[in-house]
Amino acid sequence: MVSKASEEYLKTMYILKNQNEKIRVTDIANKMSCSKPSVNKAVNNLKDNGLINYKSYGTIELTKQGEDLAKKILETYDIVFLFLNDVLNLDEEDAKEEAEKMKSSISDETVNKLAKYVHKVLGLTNLDCDYDINKEKCRSCLRSSLNKTQ
Repeated sequence: MVSKASEEYLKTMYILKNQNEKIRVTDIANKMSCSKPSVNKAVNNLKDNGLINYKSYGTIELTKQGEDLAKKILETYDIVFLFLNDVLNLDEEDAKEEAEKMKSSISDETVNKLAKYVHKVLGLTNLDCDYDINKEKCRSCLRSSLNKTQ
């Protein structure tokens, strides 16, 4: 299990990868408004946990495990945000703040049930396909549904 701070670095790396295809310490520091030494410490922690591959002064690559965890972090945030904003009608900024806080502490089982509930209430898609936050098979139906709401 990685810390909340490490999750933020991992999420940022995944986003940078999708934007630029290359991930560098400088890019992470700029995106997160933090120092390079802070990024280096996080990078070494993520490397020790097998979530990234990195050699000093080179580019950073997410491992399969790292990429899967980053997707899961983003997806959990999306589901919680949708619930707070669209189901509970929280103000968008409040929903963002709360989703950010909750994404690290919510269990996989709760996310799975929340996803099914959100999609049923909003009529976005039928998630009776045994949605599971840990399986890739259902991410495409969730992701396409989320994109339609944005």
